[in-house]
Formats: sequence, structure tokens, C-alpha cells
Amino acid sequence: MKKLKTYKFTATIYKTGINYAVDVPAEITSKLIAIKGYIKIKGTVNGFPFTKSLVPVKNGLYRLFVNVITLKGAKTWANETARFVIEQDDEILERDYPMPDLLTIQLKEKELLDTFNSLSNYRKKEILRYVNNIKTSETLQKNISRLIAQLEQKSKDVRVP
Repeated sequence: MKKLKTYKFTATIYKTGINYAVDVPAEITSKLIAIKGYIKIKGTVNGFPFTKSLVPVKNGLYRLFVNVITLKGAKTWANETARFVIEQDDEILERDYPMPDLLTIQLKEKELLDTFNSLSNYRKKEILRYVNNIKTSETLQKNISRLIAQLEQKSKDVRVP
């Protein structure tokens, strides 16, 4: 496995709204790969480990939100300067959601399986994530019926619920 490059910087933690954050230097973020705008990283604050995503903000900067657990673990707080060591998190935590049998059967009956499969990967994943978390068969059937109706109407924004 390839060793990832680590980047070190110090930053003063500030409060923005109800959150604590630091701005990551542009010379570091320009060397990292953003996926859908966000940069997945792992690293340490004053030696305390964390895994987070850098969030894009105005002027091309990226912000690292630091939660209270991390602040306490790093023995630091707002208006204090902390030492950060970060690297690109190459571990992609993609979770696959199976298509429920009931959905497969109904899509095939209505000849909409190809239409469903033509949706973007993100949209399919969100739909499958949602239907896999439904608790009752009644609610599952109701949401599958909504989905099928949208596919039959060739809706541009297919979604459940």
C-alpha cells in the first residue's frame, strides 16, 4: 500500500455559529483530491486522532470542523492554536444497499427496471438506502408505489418518500 503524504500546520480554532473550526491552508488543500466538493481526511489535533471531511467555503478555502469530543481529546478550545497533521483519507466508505425483492418484482412487472437502472448512481443509492431502512411492509409498499408512479411519469426528479 502506498504511503500517503502528511501535511502539518498550526491554526487558531474559532467558533462559527455553534461549531468550532479552522481554515486549512490553501497550499495544503490544493494538493488533496476533492470528491463532490469535499475532501476526506484523517489526522490528529495535538496528537488526538480524527477522521473528517474538509468543507469548501468562500474564496476557495476549506474549513475543518472540530467537534467538542476532538477538542477535549486534543486538550484545546476556541481561540487557542493547535497543531494539525492531516492526510487524504483513501478509505472510501461506500455502502451498498441491496434492492429489496418487492421492488425488483414490481419494477420488472411494470417493465421499469431499465428506467430505474438509468438513474444516476447517487439517486439509485439514495432510493435504495431509504427503502432498506423502512420498518414496515405497508410503508415499503407505499413508497415503492410512489417510486413506480414517478418512473412511469418519467419524472426528472425521482425520489422517495
